[in-house]
Amino acid sequence: MVTPCPVSPGSPAAPAGRGDNDTNLRAPVKKSRRPRLRRKQPLQPLSPCPLPGYSGVCDLFEYPSSGSDGADSPAATRAVQQSVQLDLRTFRDYGQSCYAFRKARESHFHAREALARQPQVTAESRCRLLSWLIPVHRQFGLSFESLCLTVNTMDRFLATTPVAADCFQLLGVTSLLIACKQVEVHPPRVEQLLALCCGAFSRQQLCNLERIVLHKLRFSLGAPTISFFLEHFTHARVDAGQAPAAQALEAQALARTVAELSLADYAFRSYAPSLLAVCCLALADRMLQLPRPVDLRLGGHPEPELQDCLGKLRLLVAINGTSLAHMLPLQIFEKCSLSPSLK
Repeated sequence: MVTPCPVSPGSPAAPAGRGDNDTNLRAPVKKSRRPRLRRKQPLQPLSPCPLPGYSGVCDLFEYPSSGSDGADSPAATRAVQQSVQLDLRTFRDYGQSCYAFRKARESHFHAREALARQPQVTAESRCRLLSWLIPVHRQFGLSFESLCLTVNTMDRFLATTPVAADCFQLLGVTSLLIACKQVEVHPPRVEQLLALCCGAFSRQQLCNLERIVLHKLRFSLGAPTISFFLEHFTHARVDAGQAPAAQALEAQALARTVAELSLADYAFRSYAPSLLAVCCLALADRMLQLPRPVDLRLGGHPEPELQDCLGKLRLLVAINGTSLAHMLPLQIFEKCSLSPSLK
């Protein structure tokens, strides 16, 4: 049985003679909207301090000029990275399971030929864009995982959809936004990312491209990255007693910097992230002259691929030795040999 709704005293159907309730009636009051808080000052540009040895991409893209919140400097980023402690207890409980799961899904997220369907985007333009995005991620104080996911998202989208040359920079900042939403506690704001592009794109264009990228990737974003494998191999060697924690963390920081350089080089797209991670770590051990370098067979990759990747990484380090001096903490760079023996 449906219960009839009670009739309010002020309605036309209410019976007469209820003047005693008239005092309780109130006229409807329109709620006032709260004023929206707006930024009173424009976004302040970051201090234009390009890294010495910078590859000179300012002729194509402007150097980052976004509103950072103070502590997002390369020095602060290095301090955070150095304060990372190894959580061996969690690694012993879940490390091998996480590694097996991500290793099995690695090929699903690996775009080996990202530029095969690109008539306008070339390996050179990709290198220039990433040479611009790497300082951007450092200026914002973002994690290395965010940078790896940015490159993975961008390359996988390039493998599925042709991109015009004048939209390539927008794809880069959109991929950075998608990656930061997955990893960072405080991702960059859309206004900050648009400021990096000097007003070349609108907020609506960025949001539309974000939807397109997510649709093309079918919201499959949890890619295994070089960052994950570097952390896993570092935990594994410390847990097995192959290296002290301090030495292992220094080697990981150096390997992360070498991996940053490899992300911008399209020649390294043919190597899986786990293979690149173990090769970067092995090269870092040899550059630091550690007595017990990491075993190259740790990731289960064929020996010819390992030696080929290691040789290219050694050449990459030799070419970018000046940049390494400004990307690494001083105490680590002073221990490095830029011409390590691979034997």
